[in-house]
Amino acid sequence: MNSISLSVVVITKNESKNIERCLASLHWCHEVVVIDDHSTDGTRERAMACGARVITHRFESFAKQRNWALDEARIIGDWVLMLDADEVATERFRDAVLAAIRNADAQVAGFQLCRKTMFFDHWLRYADGFPVWIMRLVRRNRARFVDSGHGEVPVPTVDGVLPRIREPFLHYPFSKGLNDWWQRHNVYSTREAEREWNEAQPLHLGELFARDPATRRRAVRDLARILPCRTWLRFFYHYVWQCGFLDGRAGREFSSMMATYEGMIVQKKWELEMHCRGRAP
Repeated sequence: MNSISLSVVVITKNESKNIERCLASLHWCHEVVVIDDHSTDGTRERAMACGARVITHRFESFAKQRNWALDEARIIGDWVLMLDADEVATERFRDAVLAAIRNADAQVAGFQLCRKTMFFDHWLRYADGFPVWIMRLVRRNRARFVDSGHGEVPVPTVDGVLPRIREPFLHYPFSKGLNDWWQRHNVYSTREAEREWNEAQPLHLGELFARDPATRRRAVRDLARILPCRTWLRFFYHYVWQCGFLDGRAGREFSSMMATYEGMIVQKKWELEMHCRGRAP
């Protein structure tokens, strides 16, 4: 890699079940920095035992935590890879990343990456819409992450261009069981309901036919928010439109869970409306 160096930042909060697997897959990076939100389950100790430098910082949002790391964590790498503790780098992903940054010209501010979402041991190739492109590898001081609901803007505007690295990394969102997944999505649905209630999103029907998949996905989401039966539409989107039925039972269960999550957003938004009208208990 000549003089080019790569740091990786991993965000954690009580990730003792995942952290060792994640960090073991990152041994090829020049520096591993864990930004931990006051874990109480031994995450910090396990991360340090794996050789990571651990910094404690209160989590506010994914984008804020990543940007804080870029600004305050004294990162040494020219390039910074951002992963979560339930994500894993494969050897082929490693090779693709190293080749990409080695050959990147001055216009490249970062790279769009994609990931395989695993439903326990099954890859959700269809139900989760693979590949979904997200900015996770950036040149230091050339890109910023932007919040959107409970997550981030997948591909924000940056100072330069964002080519794609097509070799995926792995994502294990169910690694701590279904109960943990539902607890997290209960929190996420509250944030989404509050965002929808407070921030009216303009609808651009032309974006439904855009060439960029991220633009089309955003347009579908904006349209679904104003349609009745959006819970069932969410199931149709994952299971039928994206051919989630080809993932077998895993695709069906995942599609049902995402539909239920959509229903939680609708119900919590309705509760906010009743509060505003003074009708809620």
